Amino acid sequence: MADSRLIQGRYRLLDLIGRGGMGEVWRARDESLGRQVAVKCLKPLGPQHDHAFTRVLRERFRREARVAAALSHRGVTVVHDFGESDGFLYLVMELLQGRNLSQFLEDNKHHPLPVADVVDIAEQVAAALACTHQQGIVHRDLKPANIVRLTDGTVKICDFGIARLGHDIGFTSRLTGTGIAMGTPHYMSPEQIGGDEVDQRSDLYSLGCVLYEIATGVPPFDLEDAWAILVGHRDTPPRPPRGHRAELPVYLERIILDLLAKRPEQRPRDARELGRRIIAGRAGYVPTVVGPQPREAEPASREALLPSWTRGMTTGHKAAGAGLSGPPPDPGAALTGEWIARRVTVLPQARVPSGPPPEAVAALAGRHHAALGLGRLGRWAEAGDEHRAVAAERARLLGPDHPDTLASRYELAFTLSRTGRTADALRAYTEVARARERLLGADHPDTLAARQEVAYVLGQLDRHFDAHQAYTSVLAARERTMGADHPDTLRCRHNLAFNLSRLGRLDDSYRMACEVAAARARVLGPHHPDTLVTRYEVAYALGQSGRWEEALRTYREVAEARAKALGPDHPDTLAARYEVGISLGRLGRSAEALRLYRDLIDDRTRVQGPAHPETLRARHGLGVNLGRLGRWEEALAESRDVCALRERVLGPDHPDTLVSRREVAVGLGWLGRWSDALAEYQRVAAARERVLGAGHPDTLASRNDEAHCLEQLGRGTEAVELYRRVAVLRQQRASGGR
Repeated sequence: MADSRLIQGRYRLLDLIGRGGMGEVWRARDESLGRQVAVKCLKPLGPQHDHAFTRVLRERFRREARVAAALSHRGVTVVHDFGESDGFLYLVMELLQGRNLSQFLEDNKHHPLPVADVVDIAEQVAAALACTHQQGIVHRDLKPANIVRLTDGTVKICDFGIARLGHDIGFTSRLTGTGIAMGTPHYMSPEQIGGDEVDQRSDLYSLGCVLYEIATGVPPFDLEDAWAILVGHRDTPPRPPRGHRAELPVYLERIILDLLAKRPEQRPRDARELGRRIIAGRAGYVPTVVGPQPREAEPASREALLPSWTRGMTTGHKAAGAGLSGPPPDPGAALTGEWIARRVTVLPQARVPSGPPPEAVAALAGRHHAALGLGRLGRWAEAGDEHRAVAAERARLLGPDHPDTLASRYELAFTLSRTGRTADALRAYTEVARARERLLGADHPDTLAARQEVAYVLGQLDRHFDAHQAYTSVLAARERTMGADHPDTLRCRHNLAFNLSRLGRLDDSYRMACEVAAARARVLGPHHPDTLVTRYEVAYALGQSGRWEEALRTYREVAEARAKALGPDHPDTLAARYEVGISLGRLGRSAEALRLYRDLIDDRTRVQGPAHPETLRARHGLGVNLGRLGRWEEALAESRDVCALRERVLGPDHPDTLVSRREVAVGLGWLGRWSDALAEYQRVAAARERVLGAGHPDTLASRNDEAHCLEQLGRGTEAVELYRRVAVLRQQRASGGR
């Protein structure tokens, strides 16, 4: 685009002001009229793109031009021109001097906007929607990024790319048939999610989501998983906005909740009525809609499944930033990745005592969300410090058992787990679980979330029998209250399957993992990330049972599916490729494994950097397979390099560092340098004993390595004594586990 500079001999591109996945927006000068404009250009799509997808995308672009050009209202972006030049489509619009609401929230550090601004925006958008709806046009993708506030305070709606004219029959099926999601999950109406007919009241629901977010700082369903967001919109009553921000006017909360009614007939009749309510609300709000109250949601086990087009959806961007997740899970941990629900997102409406100043409560809510943002960026220590401070302040202002205080303590426990302070995390989660059980009941979803985290950290502490009991208890409650196919129930069964493998019950683990994979494929779809996580666990269980051919086949299928669903560079895709390498090595196919690891190292280095723990993990696999091929000088050099990097990045006593140090010792032994090998084995054993304890299986394995090395050096008496000591410790551990 930068090379063409002049479009159709009229519009001179000056500078790039926005870029999306399929297009760019440029500030330009209209040479004919001497005014500045915005030019939106659709990128040319090559032959590698699906033809149906390309056709629909171009149709959506033309639709935006036709629809927007037909509208005349100060609250709708003006379109001046449309055409095609050198193979790409372009749209010429008025140049807006301002920021969209997504940028407002992001610049405001995720804090909500002032109440007066929220009301003003609501009134102006309602007026613009009244105009578009009167002409039979439904926007269908109303979200903060599509609402711009100019420097003079004027609010404008833009991006009518998927708007639908009321008389345009069949357009929806043509769009959704290509798999393009019609709308953004955080702002979609229940009828839009269900694939039902939509009218202007769908836009009103989306506006309710926008107003909820700019008034509170969070969307009405602030969840990480797209499936959970969609189900929330369809079935779960949103937490009242004043539960997030106590100083919001009652009339504004009522308006927002009316807009978020599940059934269209329970919402305001049209945007004009909404505008009248907003104006009347300043003097005293009186609801004018008469309709049935929302029904209680049916249990999840009796829910109709979401339409197939939702299954591959990701959450997309919320208004306040891109919703960055934490660092990728450790592929060696199998089931201990990001799929575990760790955030309480739906809390009961809290009664704020009359004492605490509303502005102080709101400030703490903003700090809480800022700390969540630090966690999403992987800055766990900073996030933990902030959650600890907010929890203490909330306890002082609201009380130690207030839901907001417990939410902060829950997040603090999560940061403790992520920073290696597992015992502290266990205590914190246990306290939150007990408080929630006392206040909300044992089967409340928030209580179950905390109890499930207790089970998770018990597993991290190698207390797998205790973890098994905890998971079994939570699973029974989830099945009873949510149903067997609810995503949270399946997530718990997934964890339980992994824990069964840690208890040595490999057949039970494999059987349960297969059942969960089948259920997730049925409920979420065969290529949903959660389904693939469970299939990954099936492969892990196969490997644990020595069925490496089957494990290899399953890991490869998961890697291919993840590459298609998530992209070839996604951490989960790369993790599955790593496990393919492990399986090849176990099958004695080290030459193939070597080629795979070299490619994986290149990709990990490009995506995550040369010193990233996962890059070093792939290099470790390379070194192991060099040894299996008898190339011990190369293997030793690789192991030493990886060990030095891990010691610098992770610390000298980190499990991965010690694994590398042991591999150095293995290489030294194969090269006949047994004295040097003994020194390395002893360093590993001493570190593991210091960190894990004398009776830990990894410590005992290291002591066995040390005894074997002593034998090779002709120090048989010392070796026998060490073997005897290891046997006693193993017997004591086995007796203690019964």
